[in-house]
Amino acid sequence: MATKKSPEKSNVSKDELLTYYREMLLIRRFEEKAGQLYGMGLIGGFCHLYIGQEAVVVGLEAAAKEGDKRITSYRDHGHMLACGMDPKGVMAELTGREGGYSRGKGGSMHMFSKEKHFYGGHGIVGAQVPLGAGLAFADKYLGNDNVTFAYFGDGAANQGQVYETYNMAELWNLPVVFVIENNQYAMGTSVKRSTKSPSLWERGAAYGIKGEAVDGMDVLAVKAAGEKAVAACRAGEGPYILEMMTYRYRGHSMSDPAKYRTREEVQKMRDEKDAIEHVRDMLLQGGHASDEDLKAVDRDIKAVVNESADFAKESPEPALEELWTDIYA
Repeated sequence: MATKKSPEKSNVSKDELLTYYREMLLIRRFEEKAGQLYGMGLIGGFCHLYIGQEAVVVGLEAAAKEGDKRITSYRDHGHMLACGMDPKGVMAELTGREGGYSRGKGGSMHMFSKEKHFYGGHGIVGAQVPLGAGLAFADKYLGNDNVTFAYFGDGAANQGQVYETYNMAELWNLPVVFVIENNQYAMGTSVKRSTKSPSLWERGAAYGIKGEAVDGMDVLAVKAAGEKAVAACRAGEGPYILEMMTYRYRGHSMSDPAKYRTREEVQKMRDEKDAIEHVRDMLLQGGHASDEDLKAVDRDIKAVVNESADFAKESPEPALEELWTDIYA
């Protein structure tokens, strides 16, 4: 694995760096708290944490504008927070409470926000990819310059519906960025064992789709690649594929002991490639913030996360009548 990067000089401003640091840390602390609540029995069903992959959504949201859309899989809490959804509403939904984004009926994998143009976590592997192309088709039909980010993992990249969607998206030049979050293990099988072609983004070449692999543990690299992809889509040159080479520190879900990899491997990634620590080093070594400044940021974020957990615990469970709302009948 790659050695730890030394902080590099960049055109990025102090304020931008601090924003990315805060946003990634919010996701990290929120997911840690969600793991605690799951262990306490306050979150039921499935719960897939995003710890380790924070740079992907934070970097791509930095390349987005108002009106752009996003759709993803069941590992979705980070995406919600990155696009500006309220941590209270997200945590309340995780715990199945009335104050949640889906009024307590969706849980971890099924949230939605029309206001933030977040079109869901989806529990069926790969199902969000054609839906993402549909969102992009709507924008093309309406004649605006909005872009859709359709996120999926390395496991879903072997789904047939992904390639049907690639074909349609390229035929119609849809403004969609297909984001492959390659965290290397899908549900629990190494990509080296499950996938013959080592480069997933290059599969788009069969349809004429441009793309690239990106260091998904470097928020600035993600932002730069995102800006390039988004510019192509806004200019009518979509779709575009970004394969984010990232890594999750926890198991596939809270019920996964992750015995398919060694603790040493995970620790090595934490030590050498952690996206949050990389930005922290840039802030400190660039003289943009002191250690105490960053400790204060962490305290502020922990307070926000604790407040969201308290809100979730205090929010009532949905009324029985809620069972009959939002259904096709």
